[in-house]
Amino acid sequence: MNPTVLTILISSLGLGTTLTFIGSHWLLVWMGLEINTLAIIPLMIRQHHPRAVEATTKYFITQATASALLLFAGITNAWTSGEWSLTEMINPTSATLALTALALKIGLAPLHFWLPEVLQGLDLTTGLILSTWQKLAPFAILLQLYPSLNPNLLLSLGILSTIIGGWGGLNQTQLRKILAYSSIANLGWMITILHYAPNLTLLNLILYITMTLTTFLLFKIFNSTKINSIASSSTKSPLLSIITLLTLLSLGGLPPLSGFMPKWLILQELTKQSLFIPATIMALMALLSLFFYLRLCYATTLTMNPNPTNMSSSWRTKPNHPTLILLTSATLSILLLPLTPTIFMLIP
Repeated sequence: MNPTVLTILISSLGLGTTLTFIGSHWLLVWMGLEINTLAIIPLMIRQHHPRAVEATTKYFITQATASALLLFAGITNAWTSGEWSLTEMINPTSATLALTALALKIGLAPLHFWLPEVLQGLDLTTGLILSTWQKLAPFAILLQLYPSLNPNLLLSLGILSTIIGGWGGLNQTQLRKILAYSSIANLGWMITILHYAPNLTLLNLILYITMTLTTFLLFKIFNSTKINSIASSSTKSPLLSIITLLTLLSLGGLPPLSGFMPKWLILQELTKQSLFIPATIMALMALLSLFFYLRLCYATTLTMNPNPTNMSSSWRTKPNHPTLILLTSATLSILLLPLTPTIFMLIP
């Protein structure tokens, strides 16, 4: 892709997200989401592959539907209350419509149907943008709207997402589909606690983006898109395979890694709110997610790739990947749990 075009598209992605962050008017927020969607579509379709074209078409249709719903929610609220402000969501029907539109935009169950298929049709770099950056703008709206949203609906969406995210990833062999179901499960944790402790939602989102960034970068370095192809990583780079193991276990929420912190704090908050049954269901579904992360860990570190040659190991070429970004994100993905008391003090 032409560097000038690429620069314009990346700048448009940043502009769209920034507009949504700073906007308090419904039309400005909607415009930011539209710029975001239109900027990523050329990045998705740049491979000129039938799978990429199919994924882009599915993404465009779902995002256009969600944008229309969101605009309708804003107009309905302005019609009934006379307010265009994002935080003045007085009409409960408009609030429910807005939540449905945002759930479709980020891929919450039961509106998750497009996410695994779209992510499977993309390359790892565009998939990384879709799984991380594209989640920021909708969550910026949700964090402003949460007092107006129905807590029972949020809880139902969150629990359903953790169940589908856990069950859906069990029989997958494609790494991108596994990461898509991992995204659905993690989004479920964030949505469940949104009404009771929005700061925990923000903390979980930041940690999820950090861990997903590390995972995508590692898979890109290994050039792996299937579980079978990741088995050769331990011979190519033993250190990176250990980092992959720890990052995947952190994504699964296993102590003493960083991913355990948001799950621990969320379950603690749900218990304080006397929501014992949802907390139990989510803890059990986290075990399902941990199972398919353990499958990846087994393939990464405990299996050897079949090698017909007589070489003891494959060639280790000079690394040309972004080492500093990977080092920073991997450190944050693995070693943040001891800072939990400090973070807990910062959360009111």
